[in-house]
Parts: sequence; structure tokens; C-alpha cells
Amino acid sequence: MKDENTVNIGEKINNFIQKNRKGIFITTGVIVFLCIGFVTFIGLQDVFRKKAIIAVEELDDRFDNLRFYLEDVNYTSEINTLLSDVTEFANKTSGYAGSKAWTIAAQIYTGRGEWKQAEDAWISASKKGAKTYLGPLSLFNAAVAAEEQGKYELAIEYLESCVSHQFEFPAAPRAQFSIGRLYEQLNNNTAAVEAYRAILINWQDIPIWQHLARSRITAIEVK
Repeated sequence: MKDENTVNIGEKINNFIQKNRKGIFITTGVIVFLCIGFVTFIGLQDVFRKKAIIAVEELDDRFDNLRFYLEDVNYTSEINTLLSDVTEFANKTSGYAGSKAWTIAAQIYTGRGEWKQAEDAWISASKKGAKTYLGPLSLFNAAVAAEEQGKYELAIEYLESCVSHQFEFPAAPRAQFSIGRLYEQLNNNTAAVEAYRAILINWQDIPIWQHLARSRITAIEVK
């Protein structure tokens, strides 16, 4: 009886395959094609990513050769050419390489004291490098550029995004201290004290920032 049932099941499966062999063949082919396509896509992505990193490192090398001449009129043409190349590359490249390119542009603008352009470039770098260490680092530098323009409220927003970023920022206590300092400049001592107290709560293992935060809280409270 057992053998009979086995034979019947086998025949049913065989009949099903025979009747639907065209559909099964097409479905199998599609699955294989998708698998091959996916593997190829991943492979190409890796190739493009490596090429992009090599390209941005070459741009960075060019910048290193010029970084001390950003305000030298004799190098203006060369620096402008680099800035154009970097911007073009940054606009068409995503991820780490695109973000790194924007940081090069931002450093050129910073060296020239062109703070608005520097701020915009740092923000672009933070967006493209959101999943890398360049995300919070770029936000911190965008805050510096904003502060140079007297845009303290915006600088605070950048710093808050930096501190709460998904990618941990090693200089987060410094960024938090800057938030307190900027609130002091805005004469918002209540918010400044809250910002400094956040350092006491969140970075208890870093004595220097604990000491600085306590000093500022004391200075505000005795006013």
C-alpha cells in the first residue's frame, strides 16, 4: 500500500511537471537570471566604488599639493581648476567618495574665507557621507562655517545633528560644549546651562570636558 501511494504521488508530480513544464522552465529561468543579475550588480557596484575611491584620493593628493597656497594669487587658476574638478566629481558620485570630494571643496572655500560656500559644501558632504564618519564630522565643520557668518542658531542646529548622529563622533563632547558656548553668545543662559549639563551626564569619563562644563555653569550661575 505504501509503495502504491509513493508511485501515485510520483506520477502526480510527473504529470504536473509535464503539464506545466513551460511555465516551470520560464520561472526557473527568470530566477536564475535574477540571481545572476544580482551577483553581477553587486560586483559592478564594488568595482565602481573602488574606482571612485581611487579617483577621489587622486583629487585629495592634488589638494595636498595646493593647500598652503589657497590665498596665493599665483595659484588661483590651478586651485579653481581643482575646485571645478572636485565639484563635478562630487555632484555625480555618491557615498564615501562623493562625500570626501565635497570635503575637499569645503576646505578650499574655508582656506579662502568663503564661509557660505564652505557651509554649503560641508552640508553636501554630510548628506553624501551620512553612513560614514564624514557625516558628523562635516556637520561639525558646517557649524564652524555658520558661526563665522554669525548664524549662531543654525550653527547650533548643525551641532545638535552632529552630536545625535547615527555614526558616533569622537569629538561629540566638544560639539556639545560649543552648543553651550553659542547659547551664551545668544544670551540664552538657561539653554547654555542645559547644554553644559548634558556633558556632565553623557561624558562622565572625559575629565577635561567635565571640568570646562562645570566652570561655565558656575560662571553663569554667579552672574
